[in-house]
Amino acid sequence: MTSPVVPAAGTETAAQRRGRLRLTRGITATWWYTLSAVVFLELMIVLVWAAALTEAGRGLPAVAAVGLGGLVWWGSTFLLLREYRQRDEEEPFVRLPRIVVPLVIAACFGVVAGVLSGLWLMAVLPVVQALILLNWPPGIRVRVVIAVTALLVVLWFVDGRVGMANAGSSWWVLGFISVSLPGMTVLSLWWWDVLMTVNSARASEARLAATQERLRVATDVHDLQGHHLQVIALQLELAERLMPDDPDAAFTHLRAARTSVDDARQGTRDLALRFRSVPLTDEIENAADLLRAAGTSVQVSVDAGAVRAPASVLGPVIRETTTNVLRHGGGRWARLSLTREPDVWRYEIENDAVEASPSRDGAGLEGIGRRVQDGGGTVEVRRDARSFAVIARVPLTPESLP
Repeated sequence: MTSPVVPAAGTETAAQRRGRLRLTRGITATWWYTLSAVVFLELMIVLVWAAALTEAGRGLPAVAAVGLGGLVWWGSTFLLLREYRQRDEEEPFVRLPRIVVPLVIAACFGVVAGVLSGLWLMAVLPVVQALILLNWPPGIRVRVVIAVTALLVVLWFVDGRVGMANAGSSWWVLGFISVSLPGMTVLSLWWWDVLMTVNSARASEARLAATQERLRVATDVHDLQGHHLQVIALQLELAERLMPDDPDAAFTHLRAARTSVDDARQGTRDLALRFRSVPLTDEIENAADLLRAAGTSVQVSVDAGAVRAPASVLGPVIRETTTNVLRHGGGRWARLSLTREPDVWRYEIENDAVEASPSRDGAGLEGIGRRVQDGGGTVEVRRDARSFAVIARVPLTPESLP
């Protein structure tokens, strides 16, 4: 283990980087589900089109051209989906030059498929699908999909009357899937948009909470220091006025001002200590939340009387060991417990081990050991091929007794 290092402003520690990467795994997986759904639907469309043309007796060259062209159009969808993921909702079409190629491919395929099949549905659907995947402003995509779905229904009816009347059941399958494609695509994209909105709201909530906490701290510091500075200013002003006529009284006010300075310093230290002093139950819950946010499965066991455990000793130990689980652990599971034994408080953190990790034996364990020893306790390290554990035992204090 190594002791946690406070990063400089603008830097990112290894633990923070690993946590950030693990947090993005769920979002990345959801994106791949969305992409897979869209491209699967388009691939099914190409196969159904080829089968319908074959059944209608349009000839091998026409079927092959539609099939191969459909695969090229299908491949261009990946480019549109990549641009959709990187979109900026406030500037919908700022990346338009990057989607020109997929739009041209969709238009060319539509022309080829329409000419070879004689169907308006095949001519229009590729272009419609490409338009659906563009970064439309909020509320516009729904109107677009309703309009194009109505258009496709009309074209399906027209083609059924004049172009594919003898295609049999394949025509109905082709028409239904083709007409449904824009709506099903939008539903897949809507699920992705909802996830990104929730993720953005969560990040905004975290930033707001941090801002509110900073404002609260700033208000407390302002109130504390403002009072003391006002008193000091008054005492110095009185000393300045009395100095020519009554030096003894002036020195009395100077000593009072110095006392006020000491009070201000002590008040600032007490304020900082109050913000840093977190109950051990909260420390452990915060540690568990941090590990879960990094993708680790966590089990927590806390004694009912843990609020009486020596927080000044165990609090830093909990924070340091949690940081090092993030840095050096396998990231799959961890167990935290704080229990009372007959004459000691026992804190244990155990996690899955990683292959050779010599840094676990470095100065970090020595620092934790010294901190616990200063509190009269002991530290035990237990490791095997699958797990790594740190156990700290701290004697009971009078505050720990009921």
